Amino acid sequence: MLDPFGRDVSYLRVSVTDRCDLRCVYCMAEDMTFLPKKDVLSLEELDRLCSSFVDMGVRKLRLTGGEPLVRRNIMSLIRSLGRHLESGRLDELTLTTNGTQLGKYATDLYDAGVRRLNVSLDTLDPAKFTAITRWGNLEKVLDGIAAAKAAGLEIKINAVALKGVNEHELGDMLAWCGSLGYDMTIIEVMPMGDLGNEDRVDQYLPLSLVRQQLSERFTLTDIAYKTGGPARYVQIEETGRKLGFITPLTQNFCESSNRVRLTSTGTLYMCLGQEDAADLRAPLRASESDEPLREAILEAIGRKPKGHDFIIDRSSSNIAVPRHMSVTGG
Repeated sequence: MLDPFGRDVSYLRVSVTDRCDLRCVYCMAEDMTFLPKKDVLSLEELDRLCSSFVDMGVRKLRLTGGEPLVRRNIMSLIRSLGRHLESGRLDELTLTTNGTQLGKYATDLYDAGVRRLNVSLDTLDPAKFTAITRWGNLEKVLDGIAAAKAAGLEIKINAVALKGVNEHELGDMLAWCGSLGYDMTIIEVMPMGDLGNEDRVDQYLPLSLVRQQLSERFTLTDIAYKTGGPARYVQIEETGRKLGFITPLTQNFCESSNRVRLTSTGTLYMCLGQEDAADLRAPLRASESDEPLREAILEAIGRKPKGHDFIIDRSSSNIAVPRHMSVTGG
């Protein structure tokens, strides 16, 4: 599937639920209003939608949330999607998770064909972790990550850089990842959703500054490594592991975007930082034939924009799009 700028859309991120068992300060408001269950696609409908995208050329599926592993019976969907790995029509089935449920599901994920996970973790300080997530337990997450590693899953740690919160421990986190054989990605705050008392400018830490600080402690060598996502990678010579930088603000990554994002209600967003979207739930439910659904997908891909409109400064509202990050899963 080619978009108007000749980019092959081969990567689909699917939010299987907007619900989460944490309330990270950059992702959700503390008092969230979640979707009515009737609006959320069934697991069978999600399977049909994902399979249609695979039929049309998607080679990578990433399940996200909210927290994907809190969705009831989620393993039945993951096992079903695993058939596309076995057929060779799908290159990778993976998840982004907060790690709270990995102790329960790690072995099942590996058995279903998942080989790699992104785990969102912004600090190794227990008190700070609870403050960032509003009520999370760091020990439970670390035990879950260890269980995933023991099950044979490759781990990448995703950390959002938060000014005045974790900026001085990102180096220690990078060293910790290296000692355990994990790669790491550091992400800039994205201006999405109203977070109540949280101010985007107060949270925002440019990764150009983070890289400069890390380079005083580590040798960072630019490499051409790609996972299909927006990160630009360096090799950490001291540990042999990779570090990615996702920089939607200081260095726009849109020129290589091959991704679209599907919400748990069947809304397809062609760009994380734009509000234009396509309703795929209606054609999905209107016909047993997949042809109307395929037509709707192709029409939407034909509207994929060149890039986003993210900006953070004191003169703006600091909310580029009103939906929370949890709605589209990052």
